[in-house]
Amino acid sequence: MARWRSAAAIMLLLAACGQGADTRGSQPQPVLSAQDIPASMQGLTAKQLFRAKPVASAEPSRALGGHSQGCLAGGVELAETGPTWQAMRLSRNRNWGHPELIDFIEVLSKFAATQPGWEGLYVGDLSQPRGGPVSGHRSHQTGLDVDFWMLPPKRLNLSRAERESLSSISLRRANGAYTNAAYSRQHHEILKAAAKDPRTTRIFVFPGAKVRMCNEETGNKAWLRKVRPWFGHHYHFHVRLRCPKGARDCVEQEAPPPGDGCAEAEEWVRNILNPPPPDPNAPPPPRPRGELTMADLPGQCVAVLQSP
Repeated sequence: MARWRSAAAIMLLLAACGQGADTRGSQPQPVLSAQDIPASMQGLTAKQLFRAKPVASAEPSRALGGHSQGCLAGGVELAETGPTWQAMRLSRNRNWGHPELIDFIEVLSKFAATQPGWEGLYVGDLSQPRGGPVSGHRSHQTGLDVDFWMLPPKRLNLSRAERESLSSISLRRANGAYTNAAYSRQHHEILKAAAKDPRTTRIFVFPGAKVRMCNEETGNKAWLRKVRPWFGHHYHFHVRLRCPKGARDCVEQEAPPPGDGCAEAEEWVRNILNPPPPDPNAPPPPRPRGELTMADLPGQCVAVLQSP
């Protein structure tokens, strides 16, 4: 309970996907000093530098660092339209990822297309062409994170303009304690398929959805361990992949706590419905993290930016 009291007020303010979420074990140690950073990169935030790169680096594909403090070498572009998906918000240029992530999207969207009423998946943000910090997210930096819309695609021939104006749907009710009428068994099955993929390490979704999945799953619930309750994830669900095999420069996030996590999700819901009083013994909230600079990222990220 104390954990909730000390964190809830902060987390309700963190609207960005994955911001603050379950980040243990994800912080790589920077290996550059300020003197090692090229003069052209000094005085600028890492976000500014990575945003300015419109295409991937000409290198082998590698996830470097951790999901909230890293970058992506040799990123692969997700096709804007595929047999069972469409990338949304193309103006953001965030449809890039590690090859493992691109393959995962193709596999999951193919499964989604087998569900009644679903033509596939609408795909939100992956990473920028070279990863790195990105506006609106704390994670999505190494090409191993992706957001999928909750909106069931009825067609996969949306124009670029439609992909900018169309909105997803919310599945939450009572501030995320429950699901609403838009939630379907198809959502459950798609989330389950994502969680059962061995490449997945976490899936973020609002607490009421996790509780409902726990209540309705009749088989082995081990896969629910990967489904983590988190605020804000009611228009989309966020999938994070583990570091690819042999990726020595990728920092793996710690595994979720043992068990299916259903009791923890129920605690989240109880605290949404009946917020506990402030804990006078709770530690002060951490200061918001400032903008990352190149000195905060793995040293290889400088070469990623310098690559053609």
